[in-house]
Amino acid sequence: MPPHRGHQFLIEFARQYVERLTVMVCSLPRDPIPGHLRHAWVSRMFPDARVVHVTDDLPQEPADHPDFWDIWRDACRVAAPEGVDCVFASESYGLKLAEALGARFVPVDCARELVPVSGTAVRTDPMRQWEMIPECVRPYFVRRVCVFGPESTGKSTLARDLARQFDTVYAFEYARPLLDPQGGQCRPDDIPRIVRGQVATEEALAYHANRVLFCDTDVLTTCVWSDVLFGHTPEWVRDLARRRDYHLYLVTDVDVPWVSDGQRFFSEQAQRRAMFDRFVRELTALGRPYQVVRGTWEQRLRDACDAVRALLESPPGEPLRR
Repeated sequence: MPPHRGHQFLIEFARQYVERLTVMVCSLPRDPIPGHLRHAWVSRMFPDARVVHVTDDLPQEPADHPDFWDIWRDACRVAAPEGVDCVFASESYGLKLAEALGARFVPVDCARELVPVSGTAVRTDPMRQWEMIPECVRPYFVRRVCVFGPESTGKSTLARDLARQFDTVYAFEYARPLLDPQGGQCRPDDIPRIVRGQVATEEALAYHANRVLFCDTDVLTTCVWSDVLFGHTPEWVRDLARRRDYHLYLVTDVDVPWVSDGQRFFSEQAQRRAMFDRFVRELTALGRPYQVVRGTWEQRLRDACDAVRALLESPPGEPLRR
């Protein structure tokens, strides 16, 4: 909780040891990480094992129930109805469980010497334990930073520069290469394509991120532009924008020169300031955490880096809605 490198080693050891492997992912409604996610992660890591999600309210300690071992024996037999030959564990309970099942106990690195990690340590400070988190689990913990604001304010440059500074990846603005072949013109039926492409880009890159993922725009940005250009936004797009949040928004101010590139609209400073104010209002209305970056390019990058470092050093908090 979550699956970490220690679990990965234990399961891989067992997988190499036997012909058929059953992995029980047991969860309770009160668990800090939902069981369906943990089941999905283990299934993705070990597609050739039988990964069973057990949601019964099983006792957690022998002191919790006088029939503790009988209850767990029966649960294991349901998960592996053909019978159990070996029980693999890195803890002493494995011996008692093997006895209850009439199976052989196979200890695996009980001293935790080979892969020294704990789930508590990962949950408490995932940034420091990053190398102990399997790739498929990392998107759950990765900090997401959205570079947000009006056109021609250096969002793309800032996202790229931040990714280099923090040795990670960034999700570019999906709309730009999508609209280039049609001369930069956006039509109402392009909005769903932009949204799906933006989300897919971000979610795919989350598996490659090193602690933090920078996103050059988001679904909320698309909502703003859809309203401005067409006077409306599909309701499902707006709902998606409300559901998807980020650990931090870096809002780029309009105190830099406007540059025409074939996909931009508002060159007058009053128009640009009005758009900036609109973007800030959207974040404020949704209660999203943001910091405005302004000044020279060097100052913007410096302030943005400081904000991201503070984010990475902060406690993990509640998981984001995606």
